[in-house]
Amino acid sequence: MKKIFILCAAIIVTVGTFSCTKLDVPVESQYVKSNFPVTDADYTALLGTIYSNLSSSYAVPYWRMQDMSTDEAILPARDGNFDDGGQYRQLHYHTWTFDHPNVIGVWQWGFGGINTCNRIISVINSSSSSDTKKQTSIAEVKAMRALYLYFMMDLYGNVPIITDFPVTVQPATQPRAKVYAFIESELKAVLPLLPAKSSNAATNVSQYGRPTKGMVFALLAKMYLNSGVYTGTTRYQETVTMCDSVQANTNYFLDTKYRDIFLPTNGPAINETIFAVPYDQQIPGNQFTRFGFFYYLVQAYGFNVGLSIAMSTTPEFYNRFNIPGDDRTKTWLAGPQFYPDGNGGFTNQPIYYPAATPGVPANTQINIIPTLTLSGLKPMDLGNDVLTSQSEGVRSIKYYPDVNIIQATRLNSNDVPVFRLADVYLMKAEALLRGATSTIINGETQTPLTLVNKLRARAHAATASSIDLNGLLDERARELSWEAWRRNDLIRFGQFEKEYPLPVAGGKTDDLKMNTDPTRRLYPIPSTEIKTNPNLVQNPGY
Repeated sequence: MKKIFILCAAIIVTVGTFSCTKLDVPVESQYVKSNFPVTDADYTALLGTIYSNLSSSYAVPYWRMQDMSTDEAILPARDGNFDDGGQYRQLHYHTWTFDHPNVIGVWQWGFGGINTCNRIISVINSSSSSDTKKQTSIAEVKAMRALYLYFMMDLYGNVPIITDFPVTVQPATQPRAKVYAFIESELKAVLPLLPAKSSNAATNVSQYGRPTKGMVFALLAKMYLNSGVYTGTTRYQETVTMCDSVQANTNYFLDTKYRDIFLPTNGPAINETIFAVPYDQQIPGNQFTRFGFFYYLVQAYGFNVGLSIAMSTTPEFYNRFNIPGDDRTKTWLAGPQFYPDGNGGFTNQPIYYPAATPGVPANTQINIIPTLTLSGLKPMDLGNDVLTSQSEGVRSIKYYPDVNIIQATRLNSNDVPVFRLADVYLMKAEALLRGATSTIINGETQTPLTLVNKLRARAHAATASSIDLNGLLDERARELSWEAWRRNDLIRFGQFEKEYPLPVAGGKTDDLKMNTDPTRRLYPIPSTEIKTNPNLVQNPGY
């Protein structure tokens, strides 16, 4: 049920994608301006393209720009395999250029989504449906347009503000502070017209993956928390206000099991999800398992597909998962491997390399170590020895491998959260640590320590006796790993340029130096856009 809105919309949109040779016949089998939109189904079909575009790149290209540019995720080459023109190395060492494939692709994805929103608004405005339906639908579209524009502002900084369709004048680059102000004003304007999360399960299914009041509050909280980065002016008390606005709706609450939030069966049943991107075998885009599993484990997990051994995390990042009893540590493949118990845990039965694995003695247990030792013979390359380099690098199974995964696509059905209540707790805690005043919400005086310990209690981790800003950044790493917020966090904490050196065994190291220039806090305007639009101004340093 969690995918019905997106899937039905995608099917209806597909009707209009195939051409025919006789163009003067009355159109009866698809929606066009003369008959569209009127009914709720019409609107569902019309708005579906916004969400299919969002899912297409959120969990791979966009995620890579936010997390693989940090210590949180790394995709090293293995004897030349997985180098892919050096694009992952460039992300890791901040040496990307304005023609990097993700720099180009994510810009086109984000502004393609904005253009789709503008097109849909123009169609709705010409519709014959009721004013109320028009207003609520336009509010939904504008909220999504604001989200897309937030992604672009966060990544690229000074970007165009585009609200017209069709675009008749090439848009000019706008200062980041002006883009920030526009997003804020749009979110405040649509807030009264958006639904709130309900206690009714059927209602929540229909709202799932679509903007709500909670999503707007969470996005505004994120903007206010980063306001010093975006505009030069801090707004921590307003961060607290937005976080409290989320919590005022008691239909948001922490789920009992941390692992449940990210399983392939997640969806509207997850109570703390504020906004998520749905995925399954018909909604492509989530390939975390394809890129970051360990293929010698596939049979033990019940799969008959080939999965990568490439993507992992750095030792420095994994070292933060050091709290006794913490369930969040179990989201990593590390150490001697044991069979999964099907409930997010493991049995006491060791997993051995398959019989007759070349170069591996019989009955050798699989052992994944945090160390990443680069060979130095090729840039950011570990080598490809089965027992050593292939086993280096802790892998994430936070988005637990999907039993329905197939070889043809290797897609996962795990929906990927964008905003959830745990992040709201941590944003409020940080704002309080940075000087905001404590507030009482739902009868409780919340402090940074009580908020952090709510999450630790849920994860069965030892409670903290105190918390400071550095400790909070580590707590965000533990709670929100691989949720596309690490770059955002490190920039706000002034640590994005901090080097994360990896040991090199022989060879040269010239290609393994991180660019620590602060201009790398922004990605460049893509070369393709600069060439076609003279009104765009390139970011400093490129």
